[in-house]
Amino acid sequence: KVNNFPPLPRFIPLKPCFYQDFDAEIPPQHRTMAKRLYYLWMLNSITLAVNLVGCLAWLIGGGGAVNFGLAILWLILFTPCSYVCWFRPIYKAFKTDSSFSFMAFFFTFMAQLVISIIQAVGIPGWGVCGWIAAISFFGTNVGSAVVMLIPTVLFTGMAVFSFIALTMV
Repeated sequence: KVNNFPPLPRFIPLKPCFYQDFDAEIPPQHRTMAKRLYYLWMLNSITLAVNLVGCLAWLIGGGGAVNFGLAILWLILFTPCSYVCWFRPIYKAFKTDSSFSFMAFFFTFMAQLVISIIQAVGIPGWGVCGWIAAISFFGTNVGSAVVMLIPTVLFTGMAVFSFIALTMV
């Protein structure tokens, strides 16, 4: 089987690292949940990208550069790490019914849930636009604070959906 994930444009000299085919590898009784967790991983990646935009608005509106720098780091670090550390283990667990893969998923996904809650809270200086950071910035720059609310809502949704997914698996 030829690796097909992540799908990369031809001009990038890297090749896909993983083979992923829900219909061929995941048993029908687990396929829906596996796809939902994949969509949750995509939501996490999109949320981190939107957070980068929110932190850029924060920087432009008069916030610190540390938040923007950390937002870049979180996007670069957490997107592939979340795929490798919690999505691949649950994909393999559904594929092979491996108790070790389920254990690895639960351990790392609980950490992901805690991180999502911290991101939704939004402690200033941590590189995330959460509730505290966005609401407190309304006194400084309303336009930037409104932009910061978008990743805040996404982080909150990510935390809620992660909790629901954890209870369903």
